[in-house]
Amino acid sequence: MDTAAAPERLRAAGLKVTAPRTAVLETLSSPGHLDAESVYERVRQTLPTTSLQAVYGVLAALAGAGLVRRIEPAGSPALYEGRTGDNHHHLVCTKCHTIADVDCVVGEPPCLEPGDARGFAIHTAEVTFWGLCADCRSEPAA
Repeated sequence: MDTAAAPERLRAAGLKVTAPRTAVLETLSSPGHLDAESVYERVRQTLPTTSLQAVYGVLAALAGAGLVRRIEPAGSPALYEGRTGDNHHHLVCTKCHTIADVDCVVGEPPCLEPGDARGFAIHTAEVTFWGLCADCRSEPAA
């Protein structure tokens, strides 16, 4: 995560600095994965007139500029995070839906390079590991 101030990061990405963009980028500067409605609820605390639609637009602009990352785990709404540029992957608990970052596995299974790239120049591999988190594993069976 870039530690530069949000307005500076917006300018560096070629985006106009606006209050909603700054607020969304600051909201996603903390570790974690938030859906658009959670981002909206946090942004509304400082910008009460901001609409959910505006937040969706800002998220799209920030993701397009590479300032935030959008992930879409199966069965979940799109989630956004501020950790970008390192091709990390995700662990998802199939019970409580907790999501955690995991650094890229280099040269180990699962396969990170396709057997036949069909002419594509691969720049990112998205891997989602599914299982039970430590808390869910320690709960007694129902």
